[in-house]
Amino acid sequence: MMQAFTEERARQVLAEAGLGASPADASLLTLGENAVFALETTVVKVGREHGLWERADRELRVATWLAEHDVPAVRPAEPKALLVAGHPVTVWHRLPPAVRAAGPADLAVLLRRVHALPEPPFALPRRELLGGVERWLRLAGDAIDPADAAYLRARKAGFADAADALVPHLTPGPLHGDALPRNVHITATGPVLVDLETFASDLREHDLVVMALTRDRYGLGADGYAQFASAYGWDVRQWEGCAVLRGARETASCAWVAQHTPGNPHALAEFRLRVASLREEDLSVRWSAL
Repeated sequence: MMQAFTEERARQVLAEAGLGASPADASLLTLGENAVFALETTVVKVGREHGLWERADRELRVATWLAEHDVPAVRPAEPKALLVAGHPVTVWHRLPPAVRAAGPADLAVLLRRVHALPEPPFALPRRELLGGVERWLRLAGDAIDPADAAYLRARKAGFADAADALVPHLTPGPLHGDALPRNVHITATGPVLVDLETFASDLREHDLVVMALTRDRYGLGADGYAQFASAYGWDVRQWEGCAVLRGARETASCAWVAQHTPGNPHALAEFRLRVASLREEDLSVRWSAL
């Protein structure tokens, strides 16, 4: 049986990594696909499982490539990913404290810069938005209703086929892949892009649909969304493929929550709410971010 990925487990891995700081002094920032710890001058990301190794290594290469193109983004403190007790570990320079919260327009400005970039000298994957669904459902195990898992698998298959048939409005190319204001850090010199692990080369509309879904499901106000669309220069909701990518992301978002349900009643309740809202096609149901 796979060992649960908890804060305690992540701290054990951090200790084994031998990065010169006491894990007891590390501050946990987030716990999801990675456990992210802040040390005195660095930030350390501990991946949930060995299968995330390739993605962790690519994230470091993306960060170096963005630096070469002067795109404000987090910079690696170590050039290579470590593999510690079966978990990928990456080390990053710690950013100074944020001067304010990031807003939709800050994100849009950074996306415009990313979307103007050519392909990097290394291969980026397609944005397999639904690629993690099976793994997340597997990690959920018996914590979720098998009927809900089967529903998401069927929904995944339908949206995967529909997405393959889309005709883009924007020129395909490099994109962030998880374009949310929470992945922007505001320093005294401006916004900085963080969490680069989902970088891909695909339909750039993927990055814009995220905020459209945030407006519909997570309560982003109309004014905030208007600021985002204005700063980017185009509203993805005008594109006929928007509903397809939006539905695919909803499916992936449900499955992502599933992996947190073992031993987490809050995650289980949120998972059930999300799946029910999809089954009932109820767009008025608001989801909560974990």
